[in-house]
Amino acid sequence: MESGMPLSGGQRALIRESWQRVSGSPVQHGLILFTRLFDLDPDLLPLFQYNCKQFASPQECLSAPEFLDHIRKVMLVIDAAVSHLENLSCLEEYLCNLGKKHQAVGVKVESFSTVGESLLYMLEKCLGAAFSPEVREAWSKLYSAVVKAMRRGWETLPEGD
Repeated sequence: MESGMPLSGGQRALIRESWQRVSGSPVQHGLILFTRLFDLDPDLLPLFQYNCKQFASPQECLSAPEFLDHIRKVMLVIDAAVSHLENLSCLEEYLCNLGKKHQAVGVKVESFSTVGESLLYMLEKCLGAAFSPEVREAWSKLYSAVVKAMRRGWETLPEGD
């Protein structure tokens, strides 16, 4: 899985260092990410249903135990990407299948840009002044590589793309 522009050694170090500061509280930081996501795109809320139950508000969703499990899973995916920065291609099949799952529940490819904005927002809120333009760029590159692999779940790209 190539991201177009591979991450430099310095960018990988910035990602690891910043993630180390965030990963200790995955649910707390995941709540920041998803609160921002629902603020940016409230139309995503109906995609989250458990036992056919619709949530009346983002707050109701964000406090549901099943949704907190979803947050943990999202944070684990980010953690896996950070853990495999040297060899993201080993996650290709997993991320492609994850993309297929998201497509099956009605997520639109366009929503990934909003998720990316929400991820950067969460990192900025959690890291404060340590969230430099260089850290933002490194995370943006990593997120683009992850999304590219997930998009393969929507579309069959020719070999070598």
